[in-house]
Order: sequence, then structure tokens, then C-alpha cells
Amino acid sequence: MSSSSPVLRDLPVLLVAVVWGSSFLAVQQVAEPGTVVAMLVLRFGLVLPLLGAVAWRALRRLSRAEWLGGAALGLALSGIFLLETYGAVHTSATNAGLIISLAMVLTPLGESALSRTAPPRAFLAAAGLAVLGVALLTVDGGLRPPALGDLLVLGAALVRSAYVLATARLRAVRDADTLAVTWVQLAVATAVFAAVAPAVGPSPWAVAAAYGPAQWAWLLHLSLFCTLFAFFVQMWAVRATSPSRVSLLLGTEPLWAAVFGITIAGNRMGLLAVVGGALVLAATEWGRRTAPEPHRGGTVEPEAEPVPV
Repeated sequence: MSSSSPVLRDLPVLLVAVVWGSSFLAVQQVAEPGTVVAMLVLRFGLVLPLLGAVAWRALRRLSRAEWLGGAALGLALSGIFLLETYGAVHTSATNAGLIISLAMVLTPLGESALSRTAPPRAFLAAAGLAVLGVALLTVDGGLRPPALGDLLVLGAALVRSAYVLATARLRAVRDADTLAVTWVQLAVATAVFAAVAPAVGPSPWAVAAAYGPAQWAWLLHLSLFCTLFAFFVQMWAVRATSPSRVSLLLGTEPLWAAVFGITIAGNRMGLLAVVGGALVLAATEWGRRTAPEPHRGGTVEPEAEPVPV
């Protein structure tokens, strides 16, 4: 294998981290508080037929238990997207990207609680540093309660951690085809969004008709790159390289969110916010390196599991 091969394998994964970092900015371009749910219907409605065409044979082989397990995870996934997207339109793209990264620390804490083992002291220190970083990030400009959007994104990080742990431990889907189960999850989440949409804002069709070329471009970016492309790259990467390497590269997502938020969205960060953001980035990387090893045989490394975002 040539010396450049590892670099070539890393580039698509790094690109996933980049497009994920841009997703918070993209959401702000295509959604307002009243159109969040309609936008989510459009975002995943565009993906489902394409993913379904590829997963059709695998879907036919799913058992009833695997369908039900995927549906249960789909309900949790809908909660993640609702919290994360509503949060993104109520806070800055930079804050959203940094706060959601706390899932990297929260997931091993949840794993330790479920296995009833104490996490390493270094990991607890990293978790405390991350909490301090978020506190500084969200109170920049003076002591005040965190913004609604910050709290919603924090809630999304909590639910995402629970979702990863459930995915790893749910026996019904442990041996199922990843592509097929992902389609079931996205289909259930989209059904939830479609059911809720009429009660909380305009219909997806009205929102789609109101979009201009720029908004359609951002929506296609969310659907094709942040969801479909990212999923297939993850599936390929965890087989072509080590899960730890994938985890490390995907962990740069909050850094890219900050880059896009500052350079394109014009987010301004005061001194406290800069310090807080740096602490979050450092703490999540420290936490990843010192996270306790999972104790159950069926548990996977959370960051290596393909999860569409």
C-alpha cells in the first residue's frame, strides 16, 4: 500500500466533518422557527427514495423485530433532529456546533453509568472542563441564563448520547443490515415530522414553493451531502480504516462549525466565548482519548457508528 493511501482514505472522512460543520449554517439559511418541521420533511423526503432504492433488497430481508427496533430508534432520531434544528435557528451556528459536540463526552458517561463502573479520573476532568467551556460559551457578554437555542442543542446532545447507547445495546438491530435499518429510522422520523408539520406551521409544499434557488441549494446540501454522502462515507470508512481514526477525524466537526459560523454567518465571539469554545474542543478531544472502554461485547465505539445528521 502506497504511503499516500492513508491520506486518501482520510480525505472523505474529513470532508464529512466539514459538511457536518456547515450543517448548522445551512439550517439557518433554509429554516425559521415556524418552518423547522416542514424543512425537515423536505430534507429527509429527498433522501428516502435514493437510500431506499439502494437498500431495497436488504429491507425485504428485515425481520419484524428489526423493523420494530429500527422504528423505535427512528422515534429517538426524530427527537434529536427536532431539538438540534430548533436549537440551531435560536442560537449561532458556532454555539450549536460546539455544544452538540458534548455528546462525545456524554456518551461514555452514560456507558459507565449503564455498566456501573467508574470512569477514569482523567475522563471526569475532561467532562468538567467541557461543562465549564459551555458555560463560558453561552454566557459570553455577561452573566445571564443560556439562550433557548443553546439549551435545545444541549438537549439534542443528551438525546443523541442516549440514541447511540440504545443503538449499540438494542439486540433487535445489532445484526441487522445497517443500510436497511437506517432507512427505517429515517422513514419513521420523516413520518413524525409530516404528522407534526400541519400543527406547527406551513405545509412542506408551501415552504418548498417559497424557496428560492439559494435556499434549494442549501436544502440539497443538507440532504445529499450532510445526510446521504456522510452516511455512505462512514459505512465505507469504518471498514477501510480504524474506528478510532474515523472518530478522531469526525471529531473536528465543531471546529468546522466555528469556522463557517465566524467566516460566513458573521458570528462574533467575545473573549469568554473564545476561551469557552477552546475549552470545549480541548475537553472533547481529551475525553475521547481517556474515555472508558465499553464492557459489553455488543457495544460499539459511538463515534464509529454510522449515524446520519
